[in-house]
Amino acid sequence: MGVDIHFFNVNAADADRRKEVMTTIAEVCSSHENASIKVLLHSLAFGSLLPVVASKPAAMLSQKQIEMTMDVMANSLVYWTQDVVTAGLFGKGGRIFGLTSAGSHRVLPMYGAVSAAKAAMESYIRQMALELAPWEITVNAIRAGVTDTPALRKIPGNDILIENARSRNPFHRLTTPQDVANAMILLVRPEAGWINGTVIGIDGGEDSVDVSW
Repeated sequence: MGVDIHFFNVNAADADRRKEVMTTIAEVCSSHENASIKVLLHSLAFGSLLPVVASKPAAMLSQKQIEMTMDVMANSLVYWTQDVVTAGLFGKGGRIFGLTSAGSHRVLPMYGAVSAAKAAMESYIRQMALELAPWEITVNAIRAGVTDTPALRKIPGNDILIENARSRNPFHRLTTPQDVANAMILLVRPEAGWINGTVIGIDGGEDSVDVSW
């Protein structure tokens, strides 16, 4: 389709790798007239799935695991945003999205560290929505419904999550990646520029409606 694609297979939570990627992106943008970043989508799903408290220390979250989960799934959104903005690579009307989940406010087995990270990310998004308004950059969280992905399959009891989501969702099906993509196509349009600092549910009503048939 005549579009250049640049793919970086690196640890996105590593500061040195982030610096390398940002250097390349700056070089690419400088080689094209009026080039800038339009959308920054943070979608890092890597965290520890263990109980917060257990009878044996080896069976529960360690400090290192908690901090790693928070750093990857929440803090890294801040660091990437800081680098893009300070490099002057965001154009007016830019969009920043972080992928959250219902786990930010619901309790799930083994999900404590991830839940805390998602809640922290939503807090960062509200704060950045305020601070980036002078640049005409909006910041929002995308809360997709339960979606059958490789990441979901790593959550203990994922079969129960899938069954419950189908039962609870008004449409009685799971969210698909295409559902999320379709919504984001709308959210990047200029007409969506007044949506800012909020959590947008793309789940068919799954998180707000409780249906059991």
